[in-house]
Amino acid sequence: MSGGGKYTSIDNQKLQGSVPAVPDPGHVSVQFTDSNLQTFPPSGAQGKISSASGPPRDVDDTFSKPASGSDEPQSGGWFRAFSIASYKQYFDVDTSDVLERIKDSLIPFRDSFNEKTSTNPDLYGPFWICTTLIFVAASIGTFVTYIAHKLKHKEWEYDIKIVTWSAALFYGYVTVVPILLHVILKYFSAPSGIVHLLCLYGYSLFVFIPALCLSLVPLEIFRWVVAGVAGFMSASFVALNLRAHIKSAGERWFLIVAGIFLLQLALAFVLKLYLFTVTV
Repeated sequence: MSGGGKYTSIDNQKLQGSVPAVPDPGHVSVQFTDSNLQTFPPSGAQGKISSASGPPRDVDDTFSKPASGSDEPQSGGWFRAFSIASYKQYFDVDTSDVLERIKDSLIPFRDSFNEKTSTNPDLYGPFWICTTLIFVAASIGTFVTYIAHKLKHKEWEYDIKIVTWSAALFYGYVTVVPILLHVILKYFSAPSGIVHLLCLYGYSLFVFIPALCLSLVPLEIFRWVVAGVAGFMSASFVALNLRAHIKSAGERWFLIVAGIFLLQLALAFVLKLYLFTVTV
């Protein structure tokens, strides 16, 4: 090659050996198979990744399955107890429903509360009833003791224990007693839903709210009457609504109902001693 670049033609080089000749391959034809682009993946996939490959059969997709009628993931097994979504249905009640159930708790001889709540028991009413009881017990108890101290010209100090004691009593009673009763009824082959029992016992405590308000009257005999009537109404409400169901437990059903009735009366007695009584 000549030019200003001073390149040398390959013909002028002295090469050792020889370069093998490349034969002419002739005409090469390329064929493409028909493909249906509307189908993916192809039904006849070849190679290591085939249509039969997929996730292992033991893969647990419980947490990825949405609940029926809900956009939220559904947990399975014991994980449901720690999921807020699993308790949402027990707080989905209207004000009219709560008021109707409170009315039934104040008329215990109707014996129809379980029938009305058999399909939709709630925990909204019981929670706020217990919370209201704690507030009323603390505020009225504090006010009554304050007035009693002032009338006798004695120094008064606020007792925070009345709040903690009331919270432990009401929240503990409405939780522990239904759970124990659930276990007892299951032992006697007459199981009852734990949510139904929590709902029943929660509404049974509503009668103590007006009873605590009436304890403002400074008459000891009147306070005893109020506590007794409230305890009898609450005990009758629980016992009569559970009587029909507990009868299936056999001959001992009467002892179970009597125990439920007496335990509710004991609660009223404890409230009288610690909340309805003013000591200076």
